[in-house]
Amino acid sequence: MSARPRRRSNLSYLCAIGGWTTLLWDLDSQGGATYALRGERQEHASAKKLLAGKRELPELILATGYPGLDLLPADFSYRNFAVHLAARRHPTERLLRMSRPLREIYAALFLDCPSGISLLSENVLRAADVAIVPLVPTPLSVRMLIQLRDFVVGEGWSDLTLLPFFSMVDRRRALHQELIASAREQFPTMLATEVPYSSEIERMSVRRAPLPASAPRSDPARIYGALWAEIRERLEAAPRPAAAAAGSRYAESDEAAQHARL
Repeated sequence: MSARPRRRSNLSYLCAIGGWTTLLWDLDSQGGATYALRGERQEHASAKKLLAGKRELPELILATGYPGLDLLPADFSYRNFAVHLAARRHPTERLLRMSRPLREIYAALFLDCPSGISLLSENVLRAADVAIVPLVPTPLSVRMLIQLRDFVVGEGWSDLTLLPFFSMVDRRRALHQELIASAREQFPTMLATEVPYSSEIERMSVRRAPLPASAPRSDPARIYGALWAEIRERLEAAPRPAAAAAGSRYAESDEAAQHARL
């Protein structure tokens, strides 16, 4: 399991226990977030059927066993999601339209999609209020963030907020220290909380449970709690309705009494 599904499951869990009814939609065909939350792939839930309107999202939702947190599990057919999106009219707005019924049910919607800029991730960004962007301390990750920022600016999505933060940090490495300092100069609104590399976080793939649920007193769980508190504070301070995705309009996501898509 890669680091991204672990982050999604941790943040969505913290969002839910914080009092916001939360849905995590796993759009990655590998189903990392689905696996992390012990979800099962749904039969007849292909990307093609969803986009054609033959299946409705609410009928595919699963309870996770954690109060306030539900899951829309991944399907292997999602590997062709972009292909089916390209065949539709207004292909960059399909997820935005499909997710509208969910706003009546959930305060926060986390959209978990594969990394990189594609037609699927463009849909996620278009549907999100906030994109929570995890960065590994490498030059390529910082370059990706610059490209993402320039893409959002170029599309004119002034209502989309980017919330980058560093993950898998090892402060003993001089390169990590230098890259983080440089990136913070370029992106002064970057989240202050940094998630370190941790074997406790790695064990999540064995436990198949959010870290704040399985090891709530561990240092990494406390750090994720601080990260979520910082994200929530930014959301509540935003001038728009908080209506969580990768990151919502949140591409990881949250919401207070409003609707948040992340």
